[in-house]
Amino acid sequence: MRIRALMIRIIRQFLHDKRSLALLIVAPILVLFLMYLVFNGDAYRPKIGALQLPAALTESLSSADAEVTVYKTEDEAEAALAHQDIDAIVRIKDGAPSIKLEGSAPSKNRAVMLLIQQTMQRQAGGAAAPAQAQAQMQGQSQTQAQAQTQAQGQPQLQGQSPSPNPVFEYLHGGADMSSFDSFSPVLIGLFAFFFVFLIAGVSFLRERTSGTLERLLATPLRRWEIVAGYMAGFGIFTSLQALLIAGFTIGVLGSMMAGSFWYVLLIMLLLSLAALSFGTLLSAFANSEFQMIQFIPIVIVPQVFFSGLFDLDTMSPWLRWIAHITPLKYGADALRNVMLRGEGWSAIALDVYVLAGLSLIFMAGNVLALRKHRKI
Repeated sequence: MRIRALMIRIIRQFLHDKRSLALLIVAPILVLFLMYLVFNGDAYRPKIGALQLPAALTESLSSADAEVTVYKTEDEAEAALAHQDIDAIVRIKDGAPSIKLEGSAPSKNRAVMLLIQQTMQRQAGGAAAPAQAQAQMQGQSQTQAQAQTQAQGQPQLQGQSPSPNPVFEYLHGGADMSSFDSFSPVLIGLFAFFFVFLIAGVSFLRERTSGTLERLLATPLRRWEIVAGYMAGFGIFTSLQALLIAGFTIGVLGSMMAGSFWYVLLIMLLLSLAALSFGTLLSAFANSEFQMIQFIPIVIVPQVFFSGLFDLDTMSPWLRWIAHITPLKYGADALRNVMLRGEGWSAIALDVYVLAGLSLIFMAGNVLALRKHRKI
């Protein structure tokens, strides 16, 4: 009977706690649905810039399910590659195919390399067919013709030299760039955002539930001054965290660093400030630490999917717009531009302004939340 009474109490407690019940049922379904949309998207189509290529090769690249854009001048192609409009430039240089990769995304590099390999194989296979047909007309069997083609080292037209191997160049990174180099800018932004969001939200919640904020509001302090004071106080420790995370990743783990370390610190500070203001804002709608943690599957997990760890180009267009309202996406893009591509202020200015603007919006929301909850 005592066990039954305890069980009934727990059941009633869950039924009265709608938020916990929703977390138990709705949150896993939401996360699984997002994973389905992310991982079940379309196959990635490499974006190729064709520069003075033969028409047959351009058509072969297009038939291999690539998005081919033809450029008339080298400057236009290089500008498109620098702005990440294309993944690679394909041209003929010194009689051999030359491929210049954008280089900052290993997965896209592999997709382009596989595409070029398949295209060259089809081109070589098409050239081998006339040689085999001519050999058969001279009285040779099909088997003998194939053996002759293999003996030549690779398929080719009779009387022609073998097709030269393609030469790969890199605008950013290189052939030795690891997956960790590609993902580390996103990971350091994610860890900074997540831990600051969680610690700031829980700490601000304790200030409210312990009565500290209520006593502060009884003083001549204005609400915006309270919010600004908490932002400045927590900001000291978030700045230290940003310095440690970035320094450890780049200095100790040896992550790729092509740009300015000071830009990395600036982006990390703004990302931490956005997480700090966002966490304190959501803490106004929680009554306990457990309820604050319940925001993680709804707030943090979706940002992981749209931060750059997964290719947004393979997602449905109607789903990509979510990335534009997530702070982590702007922080990760700016960090990748600095760390992997060595870009300067012009490339990260928009991301910096958006992060600063989101922080101000969240801080304004904090002020309104304090006005709404008169009991604080």
